[in-house]
Amino acid sequence: MRPISRAAAVFGDPMNDPADSALATIPRVTTVRVVYLARLREALGCTSEGLAVATEAAPSVADVVAMLRGRGGAWSHELAAGRAVRVAVNQRLARAETPVGDGDEVAFFPPVTGG
Repeated sequence: MRPISRAAAVFGDPMNDPADSALATIPRVTTVRVVYLARLREALGCTSEGLAVATEAAPSVADVVAMLRGRGGAWSHELAAGRAVRVAVNQRLARAETPVGDGDEVAFFPPVTGG
């Protein structure tokens, strides 16, 4: 156990401030606009929606996908691992670890091939 200084006894120990640990567990809420294209629009029955993503750390595409899969039904089926679905954040192709910010557009779409 480390010795406590007189200042820490009076003013609190900055290395062990309970307020800091309480703030660390408050979820951050980020609101994104989710867009569904092509077959996903038909399967899910909507073209777009606002989604509030609550996470303890900076949210990512994986957090958005997890929230949507958590709805069950067509959401978990269409966005299941291994399904042919691509994601773009603000019209740039994204990966699961891509961060999302407040007001970002997150689009889900099937891969497109030409011919």
